[in-house]
Amino acid sequence: MPTNLLIFLTHPEPTRSGYEKWLAPRHPELSIKTFGTLAEAKAHVHDADIFMAFGPQLAGDFFRDTPRLKWVNSLGTGTDGIADSPYLGKDVIVTATRGIHGVPMSEMALLLMLAFNRDIRRLERQRESAKWERYPGKLLDRKTVGILGLGAIAEVMAPRLKALGMRVIGISRTDRPIPGFDKIYPRAQLARAASEADYLVLLVPLEPDTRNIVDEAVLSAMKPTSILINLARGGVLDEDALVRALKQKKIAGAALDALEHEPLPPNNPLWKMPNVIITPHVGGYCDTYVEMAAEQFEERLAHFAAGRPDLMLHRVPRG
Repeated sequence: MPTNLLIFLTHPEPTRSGYEKWLAPRHPELSIKTFGTLAEAKAHVHDADIFMAFGPQLAGDFFRDTPRLKWVNSLGTGTDGIADSPYLGKDVIVTATRGIHGVPMSEMALLLMLAFNRDIRRLERQRESAKWERYPGKLLDRKTVGILGLGAIAEVMAPRLKALGMRVIGISRTDRPIPGFDKIYPRAQLARAASEADYLVLLVPLEPDTRNIVDEAVLSAMKPTSILINLARGGVLDEDALVRALKQKKIAGAALDALEHEPLPPNNPLWKMPNVIITPHVGGYCDTYVEMAAEQFEERLAHFAAGRPDLMLHRVPRG
């Protein structure tokens, strides 16, 4: 009897069917179905042995009727929406896709910092109006970037930013030396670290103790010339406090690739704020993502099939 793998992915084609096209010819033991809407996935998840998706796209009761489910593989680094679901059986294995986001997320952070420094929106406005006007850009060289959350992504990002002449400080809940960082603060000193940063990059996972960790106090501690960049989860940032900070010019701007509600509702004030850049959660999404994530899934699949879940990479502990 084949093992039923259900994949839920809202991305447009060809990405949506990319995992199935990669896995199907290599794993005939799997019966694979891919769905692009939550309603379709919910209607078929009852028969799934293995389920694969991005956790934040799942509704709260998604796992209510999943009697066969044995393993859920998050296609992202976070497992919120999966591991924290009260309907997911305690014996269901949960794994995360990790270790492939460092390079794309580093390039995204760099893109967003440069977009503000060189004011790419001004350049676009000038192009649209055929206006030739020169102005000085700002440099990243000798600026300070603070990174909140020192996991695998930060370990890749820090040396790249150092190579551009930046001072890199980190904020972490664990005390450990990491190459590429000039200084590391404990989370209890987040506001102090934020006061030093010209750019504050959020990479911390969404957990009970990180929800709204960047709040009014942290935003108020930042420089009026500083930029906030959220590449983590919307829930780690108090967005109401951010709107107030931007309106009051407590900080110069924000780039938001992750938001509390996705897609961001059209009436949200962040859309119309001139000092905000919004991107549709594409920081880690790149042209080689499917291949990298599928290969990581295949490694776990071998251990799963052999009855050795203890060897599955990036398995999430569950109570």
